[in-house]
Amino acid sequence: MASVNPMTDKAPTSFDELFAGVPVMAILRGMSAERSVELAVRAWDLGIKCVEVPVQSEEAARVLAAVVAAGAERGKPVGAGTVTTAERLGWAAAAGAAFTVAPGLDKRVARDSIDAGLPHLPGVATATDVQAARALGLDWLKAFPASVLGVDWFRAMRGPFPEVPFVATGGMDAGNAAAYLEAGARVVAVGSALEDPAQLSRLTELLAP
Repeated sequence: MASVNPMTDKAPTSFDELFAGVPVMAILRGMSAERSVELAVRAWDLGIKCVEVPVQSEEAARVLAAVVAAGAERGKPVGAGTVTTAERLGWAAAAGAAFTVAPGLDKRVARDSIDAGLPHLPGVATATDVQAARALGLDWLKAFPASVLGVDWFRAMRGPFPEVPFVATGGMDAGNAAAYLEAGARVVAVGSALEDPAQLSRLTELLAP
């Protein structure tokens, strides 16, 4: 039976649910609470279900809490990104995050997050990383930094790991997202594209059924 997040008193949302039919994830990093909520609403209105707010400081954790509150009004779960330590995991849980994301794979952070009822999305960059993450029972994995790994990385990983759903993160925007999805990424994570009117129409095309 899945653990229950004590902050929400609900069974955790799975990444299968969060990403179902939606190949785009929004990352809101380094902005004020007001601006973060504004862009989160824009993402939800576009049809993006999965929103992440990195928690690299206590102030960022407060921003996360504001976006979590806005998401609760719409029934939208919000996750915490850059969860690399026990302290940051504590901030994420206290803010009411629905899931956690990390740039790399830390077994302790991953296990503690899962034990807290928060599904964890770790960063991977090698086949060894992928195997280690899968051994921990982690299904969805974050390929980071995706723009450095390149589209050929995703094509190569489809051979040994056809069952693994990857989220392409790092250097993604509306201009290159389609190429990464075509290469095998299941989801692309974008940030600045939500602030660029020129990219919004292309994001809408990606989200079209």
